[in-house]
Amino acid sequence: YDSLAVSTRRLSSGLRVGTAADDAAGLAIRELMRADIHSINQGVRNANDAISMIQTADGALQVVDEKLIRMKELATQAATGTYTSDQRLIIDSEYQAMASEITRIASATDFNGIYLLNGNLSGTTHDGTGLNPIGKIKIHFGTGNSSAEDYYFINIGNSTASALGLGMGAAGRAGRSISTQELAQLALDKINTAIVSKDKIRAALGSTQNRLSNTIQNLQIQAENLQSAESRISDADVATEMTEFVRQQILTQSAVAMLSQANSLPKMAMQLIQG
Repeated sequence: YDSLAVSTRRLSSGLRVGTAADDAAGLAIRELMRADIHSINQGVRNANDAISMIQTADGALQVVDEKLIRMKELATQAATGTYTSDQRLIIDSEYQAMASEITRIASATDFNGIYLLNGNLSGTTHDGTGLNPIGKIKIHFGTGNSSAEDYYFINIGNSTASALGLGMGAAGRAGRSISTQELAQLALDKINTAIVSKDKIRAALGSTQNRLSNTIQNLQIQAENLQSAESRISDADVATEMTEFVRQQILTQSAVAMLSQANSLPKMAMQLIQG
C-alpha cells in the first residue's frame, strides 16, 4: 500500500522528490538550486531597475544637451562686436536662465527618490574585487556578495551648471557670464569643456547600460540552466511512475482478491461439512 501511495503522490504532484525520505541528498541539492534560481531572477529585476535608472539620467542629460547648445549659440552671439553692452546684458540674461535650468534639471532628476545628477552619485568606480564601498550605488544581481560576479557600483557625475563650469556659480571668470565681449569669448571654450564633460557622463551611462543588458542575458541563461538541472533532480518520470503505479495497483488488487478468497474459505468449508 505504501508503494502505491508513493506512486500516486508522485503522479499527482509531478515530483519524484517530495520529501526527504524520497531522496535526502537530492532534496538538499534541489532546495539550494531553487534558492539560487529565485535569487538570480531577482537579480534580473535589479539589473532592469538599474537600466531604468540610467535611462532616466540619460534622458535628463539629453535635455541638458539642448541647453548647452543654446548657451554656446548665445556666447557666440555675444562675442561679436556688433552688439552694445545693454544688448549683451539681455543676451546674458538668457544665458543665465539656461544655466539655472541645467542646475534645476540636475537637482530635480531622480529615480525612486534617488537624485541622479546633483553629485549624489558621483565617485570612484569600483573594480568588484572586494567589499569596500567605493562606489555610490551598488547594483546587486548575483547569488552571493563577494565578487564582481555578484555586484558592481554605478557612479554618475555631477551635472549642475556650476559643476560644468557655467553660470554665476562657476569658479573663475570663464563661463560665468557673457555680459561683455571678452567674457563671451572666454565662455566659448568653457562651454566646449562642459559639453565634453557631459558627453563623458552619457558615455559612461551608455556603457554601463550595455553591461547591465549583457548581465541580464547571462543571468537568464544561468537561471534557465539551473531550472533544467533542478527539474532533472526533482521531477517525476511520468512514464516510469505510471508503470510503477499500474504494477502496484495490480499487486494491490491481487492481494485484496486473495484476501477476500482466503476469508471465504472457512465459510465454504462449513457449508461442505453441513452438506
